[in-house]
Amino acid sequence: MAQQQESVIQSNVEARRWLDSVAETLPADDADRLCSDVTASVIEPLALGDDLQLTAALAPMLRAGHVSIRQIQRHAGGDIAEMAKGLQQLFELSLPGQWAPGERLPPAQGEALRRMLLAVVNDFRLVIVRLAVQVADLRAARTENERTQRMLARDTREIFAPLANRLGIWQLKWELEDFAFRYLQPDDYKSIAKALDERREEREAYIDEVTTELGTLLDEGGITGQVYGRPKHIYSIWRKMTRKQVSLDALYDVRAVRILVDNVTECYTALGIVHNRWPYIRNEFDDYIANPKGNNYQSLHTAVVGPGGQAVEIQIRTHDMHRQAELGVAAHWRYKEGGPGNSVFEQKIAWLRQLLENENEPSDNDLLENLSEGVFDDRVYAITPNGDIVDLPAGATPLDFAYHVHTMIGHRCRGARVNGRIVQLTHALSNGDRVEIITAKEPSPSRDWLLPRAGFLVSARNRTKVRTWFRQQDRDLNRRQGREHLERELQRVGIRDLPIARLAEAMKFEDVDALCVALGAGDITTASVFNAAQQLLAPVEESAPRVKRSRKHKPRGRGRVVIDGSGDVLTQFAGCCNPIPPEPISGYITVGRGISIHRQDCKALTRLAAKQPERILEVSWRKTEDYGHYPITLRIEAKDRTGLLKDISGSLSDDRIRILANDSRIDRKTLRAVVTVKAEIDGLDTLNRILLKLGQLPDIERVDRVN
Repeated sequence: MAQQQESVIQSNVEARRWLDSVAETLPADDADRLCSDVTASVIEPLALGDDLQLTAALAPMLRAGHVSIRQIQRHAGGDIAEMAKGLQQLFELSLPGQWAPGERLPPAQGEALRRMLLAVVNDFRLVIVRLAVQVADLRAARTENERTQRMLARDTREIFAPLANRLGIWQLKWELEDFAFRYLQPDDYKSIAKALDERREEREAYIDEVTTELGTLLDEGGITGQVYGRPKHIYSIWRKMTRKQVSLDALYDVRAVRILVDNVTECYTALGIVHNRWPYIRNEFDDYIANPKGNNYQSLHTAVVGPGGQAVEIQIRTHDMHRQAELGVAAHWRYKEGGPGNSVFEQKIAWLRQLLENENEPSDNDLLENLSEGVFDDRVYAITPNGDIVDLPAGATPLDFAYHVHTMIGHRCRGARVNGRIVQLTHALSNGDRVEIITAKEPSPSRDWLLPRAGFLVSARNRTKVRTWFRQQDRDLNRRQGREHLERELQRVGIRDLPIARLAEAMKFEDVDALCVALGAGDITTASVFNAAQQLLAPVEESAPRVKRSRKHKPRGRGRVVIDGSGDVLTQFAGCCNPIPPEPISGYITVGRGISIHRQDCKALTRLAAKQPERILEVSWRKTEDYGHYPITLRIEAKDRTGLLKDISGSLSDDRIRILANDSRIDRKTLRAVVTVKAEIDGLDTLNRILLKLGQLPDIERVDRVN
């Protein structure tokens, strides 16, 4: 055995020399050469063995084509060549350029996602190498253009950071999340980073004072512990600021300390020492040892009023808990030899097996959504009427609670009581809430439950249960209801002249019926339909002109539209239809007021064209990312109540929508209100978002675009 092990080591040494010789043929600053070094350095602290260290160094060179599988087999051996071959498949996984959350994954990307998850089940070490390569790519992207950074960050946020979280490898998770945040939201990232840097010296001095005093207190209590300041991750800070709606100064854990001890008993003893020394802050204590998080994270968290009256967060855990938190499944690999089975590791692998072997054959989009669930891994513990504790993700609703208890209870859910009071199904549960579900005799889920923005279900797994229910219903019913839903929603946002057959083709469906069945069954959402519609509407120049012309003119124009065959003339947007980019538009030559811009489906324009077709001009939107702002009119039907106008105005203000005017009419007999709001928006994306958001307000029955 010793001789065999020595032979493997010698083989790896020779393979490394070969790889170094390949790298030396490349410039010192070559991106692939640098990526190889960085990937190996990321893997090194995980201590997963020389074979994986070598595979990590090979991975970027293999991806770039500098080495081949045959060369790896000849110079590094069959085992490493097999791992490299598996890595080749994992490199295929990336999201399409125009992909948006909620859309179906193209077949190639869906299959790549399944291969990655299967690799976790069969040999998770390959996925760890793939995560390390992603970290290396993100570090190198500092000098890349914004488009490259954003695409790389989007793949990271949607796939790789959630996977690192699921596998419990926080050492990689934090860096993946911070880079994705930096590239996707650069202004937010720079704001927090600057604020942290300005007070760094003051904060470090304070942490030194706290750790010194804690070390003395633990020694006096007979506990041998390691005490040190805990680094704060910028994405984690932003997420907590957003969730709690507070400023950076109001966060308790910007100043954070960690205590590592030998066993669980010493964890609670150390907690007592901390609370005896400084007053603790109510509602800021979490016992994740007695109640581990969903990814089996364990630790004690508390916040106290420390020296100088400043709040400081303190985490207390054992060395084993810390190793598990930082390395996740990698910890299992490092310590499995000669030891007992690791239940945490087995639970993670069991979760993936269950996801991949789902008897209802989840779609690729279900896989992606379930993978992403758990990035925000704080938990809420609610209580059943019988006193049982139900573990739910943060922000979970009574409907999440119902589906967690039993799938059929979720399907039959019609209402809920929380602490004895009837609440909406979108109500966010808090720790200790006692929840009672009100059910009907027959199951009847709503398609609205599938919309993440609607707020009915936080858990992606529960949305999968709803989709499965719709998938099992009668195809004709799904087709009919899907068609009605599609036509209603397209009309609601003012898309009237786009053939549904073109939509079906663009979304890779065989025909319109297949599109309607998928929508009716919940396999796709209206958000993905709107996105496809906008992609079709954007290239206006491909639409047929209303009037044939004998000769072509070079399009000119200096405003937000381009007018065919005209010089710099006065233009104005027609108040009868108020077009919004990228809706197809046409121009009409007025007398004395320049050219009036209409939507192509505008009824007024149709009447004008019938009378005077020679006045119709070809018009298109100027190609720019910033079109400006455009007026719209919304008609909102609701039950009359106190604060209705305030809620509507507040919802629009939250999205920075400028309100130009509003008017309300109330029928005293029926207690119904009709509110008309004139506002300015920057495009169809914003229109769709505010229609959905307004529709979620209490007592709102219908929201439509009037023009």
